[in-house]
Amino acid sequence: MSDLNHPKVSVVIPAYNAMRYLPATLDSVFNQTYTDLEILIIDDGSKDETVEWVAQITDPRVQLISQQNKGVSEARNAGIANARGEYIALLDADDLWEPTKLEKQVRCLEDNPAVGLVYTWVKYADEEGNPTEKVQTAYVDGDVLKHILQSNILCCASTPMIRRSCFDAVGVFDSKLSGVADWDMWIRIASRYLFGLIKEPLVLYRQHPNNMSNNCQAMLLDFHQLIERSFASVPPNLQYLKNRAYGHAYLYIAWKYLFHKDLKNAIDLNRQAIAHYPQLFFSKSYIRQSLILAAMRRFGPQGYTKMRDSLKQLISSKQPSLGNN
Repeated sequence: MSDLNHPKVSVVIPAYNAMRYLPATLDSVFNQTYTDLEILIIDDGSKDETVEWVAQITDPRVQLISQQNKGVSEARNAGIANARGEYIALLDADDLWEPTKLEKQVRCLEDNPAVGLVYTWVKYADEEGNPTEKVQTAYVDGDVLKHILQSNILCCASTPMIRRSCFDAVGVFDSKLSGVADWDMWIRIASRYLFGLIKEPLVLYRQHPNNMSNNCQAMLLDFHQLIERSFASVPPNLQYLKNRAYGHAYLYIAWKYLFHKDLKNAIDLNRQAIAHYPQLFFSKSYIRQSLILAAMRRFGPQGYTKMRDSLKQLISSKQPSLGNN
């Protein structure tokens, strides 16, 4: 039974004009097998019906906190400041949780006192919330600092459950870092605590145009600021990871430019990635990206898209139906 005054888990949901997705997201919290929780919905200056909709919810575990539009980091910080739980679970307003997510993460933290953050695998979903075949896996737990300095191993901010004491020790999200504030937070936590991992896809990460950053240049500056700041306090024996961090960052932003059909900048960052970290040459992400860039340069973005779709149809037509033996 949940103690409304002393819940074990605080679920923090920042929401900005998210009514298209928020009801299903909240249902995925209500459907959790673990029920000793409170739900803090942070209305970040929404202009839709978020406030009116939340006001009609009768579940006493739900609390609305309204603020002027300050961005997702400040919304998360408002939730953390008002949270009463020992553990804090972040959930973006357009993502979904599988029913056993909280139960398994609480068990992990209860069984491992040295773990400050526990995350899970992620399954990608389309805009309607239907799961796709793509699953983001990870195999890094324990002392993850060496790994997380190189790249953000948590691909989705809706995966972690974090001890409240971690925020007391390392501070809250840095809103000045915009799109990389979550990676900055995970680095700070990893510098002091161990990480746990549930090797199951317990989060559905919804993909839609609104969660794709349109300002690649601003993201590039954020990455640069974060990497320089992080490595300013890294021990000498880990300084060699700095070029790797830049390599992964440039490769990631090259994908963003590629999504927006900006071949010039995508190619430039693809080359910078390999210049900073040559071993990326053998990674699946770099190989795939380079092949796509080569095809787009040869056939143009539209020609590449037609060729890709034709190949998909050809492969699909070769698959035997379930009725064939």
